[in-house]
Amino acid sequence: VLNININYQNHLNGWFFYFCIMETVIINTPLGFAKIVGDKNGITNIKIMDEEMEISNSIPKILQNAVSELEEYFTCKRTIFTFLINPNGTEFQKKVWKELQQIPFGKTISYQELSIKLGDIKAIRAVANANGKNPLWIVIPCHRVIGSDGSLTGYAGGLWRKKWLLEHESGIKQESL
Repeated sequence: VLNININYQNHLNGWFFYFCIMETVIINTPLGFAKIVGDKNGITNIKIMDEEMEISNSIPKILQNAVSELEEYFTCKRTIFTFLINPNGTEFQKKVWKELQQIPFGKTISYQELSIKLGDIKAIRAVANANGKNPLWIVIPCHRVIGSDGSLTGYAGGLWRKKWLLEHESGIKQESL
């Protein structure tokens, strides 16, 4: 699937635009179908889908590393992602997402601790909101953020998936769904 992304920039007092061809692939994971979107600048979106989708017959070259690394993650052969990412978001969201990437595999952090790391404990709601808008499922590990009391709180993919991911990363043997 090809999507065309048009970007506008002001260049020397004149506007110009350029096209980026966005590639898309659908893969099957232990947690459902995942849609991966990206271009030469990196992966912009990885989303878990609740509905059944047709798995892509071929993987565009630009998305092959992402697909391969996600497959390795699910087979316990990868704990860190190395492919190029390019998430779209506000500067604040990107700051939160960058901090999320510092949470080690198999570890969790509370929303409060994350807010403190970002320099403003009062920003806990804004941090939680940015966490919820994460466009790169698993790769930016928003599933590793929990409530201060250790509870599993909000997760766009569903709390059952968050629980599965945390157990997967802690080494607990997974049962089939």
